[in-house]
Amino acid sequence: MIKQAKELLQQYYGFSSFRPGQEEAISHVLERKNTLAVMPTGGGKSLCYQIPGLTLPGTAIIISPLISLMKDQVDALLSYGVAATYINSSLSSEEQRNRIQDMENGRYSFVYVAPERFDSPAFMTAIQGIQLALIAFDEAHCISQWGHDFRPSYRSIVSTLQKVPNLPVLMALTATATQEVIRDIKQLIEVDDEAVVNTGFARENLSFRIMKGRDKREFVTEYLESRPQEAGIIYTATRKDADQLQSFLSKKGYAAGKYHAGMSEDQRKKVQTDFVQDEITTIIATNAFGMGIDKSNVRYVIHYSMPMNIESYYQEAGRAGRDGEPGDCVLLFSSQDINLQRFLIDQSPSEEKKKEEYAKLQAMVNYCHTHTCLQKFILEYFDDPVPPEPCGKCSNCMHAGEERDMTKEAQMVLSCVKRMGGKFGAGLTAKVLRGSSDQKVRQFRFQDLSTYGILSRYTEKELTRFIHFLTAEGYLTPGQGRYPALQLTKDSLSVLKNETSVVMLVEATTTKQETNYNLEYFEELRALRKSLADEAGLPPYVVFSDATLKELTIYLPEDKQEMLAVKGVGEQKFAQYGEAFLEVIQPWAAEQEEKPKPKFNTSSRMIPRKNPDDDRPSHLISYQMWQENKTDFKAIAKERGMSELTIENHIFRAIQEGEAADWDEWFTPSEEEQVLYEYNQLEEDKLKPLKEALPDNISYRMIKAVLVKNDLWKK
Repeated sequence: MIKQAKELLQQYYGFSSFRPGQEEAISHVLERKNTLAVMPTGGGKSLCYQIPGLTLPGTAIIISPLISLMKDQVDALLSYGVAATYINSSLSSEEQRNRIQDMENGRYSFVYVAPERFDSPAFMTAIQGIQLALIAFDEAHCISQWGHDFRPSYRSIVSTLQKVPNLPVLMALTATATQEVIRDIKQLIEVDDEAVVNTGFARENLSFRIMKGRDKREFVTEYLESRPQEAGIIYTATRKDADQLQSFLSKKGYAAGKYHAGMSEDQRKKVQTDFVQDEITTIIATNAFGMGIDKSNVRYVIHYSMPMNIESYYQEAGRAGRDGEPGDCVLLFSSQDINLQRFLIDQSPSEEKKKEEYAKLQAMVNYCHTHTCLQKFILEYFDDPVPPEPCGKCSNCMHAGEERDMTKEAQMVLSCVKRMGGKFGAGLTAKVLRGSSDQKVRQFRFQDLSTYGILSRYTEKELTRFIHFLTAEGYLTPGQGRYPALQLTKDSLSVLKNETSVVMLVEATTTKQETNYNLEYFEELRALRKSLADEAGLPPYVVFSDATLKELTIYLPEDKQEMLAVKGVGEQKFAQYGEAFLEVIQPWAAEQEEKPKPKFNTSSRMIPRKNPDDDRPSHLISYQMWQENKTDFKAIAKERGMSELTIENHIFRAIQEGEAADWDEWFTPSEEEQVLYEYNQLEEDKLKPLKEALPDNISYRMIKAVLVKNDLWKK
């Protein structure tokens, strides 16, 4: 069955091989073993249940926490020609009944539902009367009481499913799960140890940055100005921040929308549709938005404020770069963020829950102040099964700033904390070090300490930030609970004894973007993709991902075989969109003498380009075959395992080197005259504008032949 799964991977998704962990997870499901897949966002979790759903008989039920995710996934499946639907509260009662009836009649291969659907007697009756291929829990951390987004309605499904007589294989998938969450999910849906696939949480295509001390609006404005065409999400902590920032950016002319729970369902639906359809480039949103967004070409995620925990942060930041292309993740930190998150935690009625959330918040604060690799910090937090190495591209790894030895300052801070008795937080400690005359300082007579005013050359803000840095590096601990009380750790002793140096990085504010694809071609293909998507009523990324468009600008395929060699182009996608893209790409290809070949190339099964015993240059072999009455370029290309354009360029090159040519075979004197006339009118030496200026009967090949004859072809 795994062989069939690989064929489906190529046919529907246009990939020649599985990503790490996918084949293992799929194999377990096909063997009817309950399976847990822990993979990073963008790691291809949906394939892990979609391919078994296409392989196994019956209907696959996918339990998803957000309506938006269901629609995106269903749109994608429909674009592949797969029968799929969703049943949720966005539908009328009649629509829900009709879809349940269609499901009972075996119309769908995939049905996406919200967890609350399992409380519906009609739905439960329907699924018990049909053959089920599998049931998958997407965002499975929601079923764990230890998960950062735990939902009781999600967890209760497990006991409901035990009553289903035709229960199929179960699958759980998540991108953010600590070891505690993994243990809980395994127990809930009875997953054996060998059926847990954990590929780790690393996202190699993401780069992480933390910005401190910058005016947030100013930073966002500069950032968006440098990326006018790129899609991104800006997360805010409150609805008020989302409203104000969206209004500010809109007045400045940016195509920005907002999304939060204070808006009506219709408003939220419209802004999400506009974002997915590339009508707007930026969403400013609270955490109500994002977990369900399946838009693959989000290029950046900015956190306008620090989130409450690392689980939320990594999941939200992980919305960037789902297509495997580079994604930028920026966190704008200010100390006020900590107070806001503590206030939100205090709203919980459970003291045990508060204690747990305070510990998670402290880990998030430590992340904001660490100078170790940012991704490594996150992976260690999740107990990543693959020993993490520095990523080499986060703001800490890149050392995009100045290193400063702060050992003496650290000793002064640690001494002050010790003299204050280990009962006070960073704010009051900073006041003492600064030499503040604050009432609290006088109340506890801290002005009498030898460390009072010892660091008066720094501002309170700088000192507070430095104390957080020392906490993140493990030299101080804030304890547990609502009000942090700083205390020394065992590691602080080595600093006080001058055995360890403390080096702090002053970060820079910009990053450099590099591209290895043709940006002009990419934008033209994006416009074509948008047009085709609008016509089909689909999100543009469902047609082809940004990653696929970039590869198309690099490899410039000229026919179906070459286009199928590009990652992300399968038989189904080519049948729908291939010809439209080839029509645009072929003129670009005509301007190239040589083209790179994709790493994944279906031509690997074709006849080798050259006989190893033939030591003649490749272009002369093509020329000789053409001279031997094999004037059919397509036949020569097929025999040599090359494209027609390559054969054509070989022949022109041989002629330029002195080989004979009968130009009457290529064009008439009148056609030559037309080409040369229009050529002399051009401002730039390019084929496309020349072709557009000439009658349709004059082909690219004829134009190139005229230019070669007249020594005007420079390629």
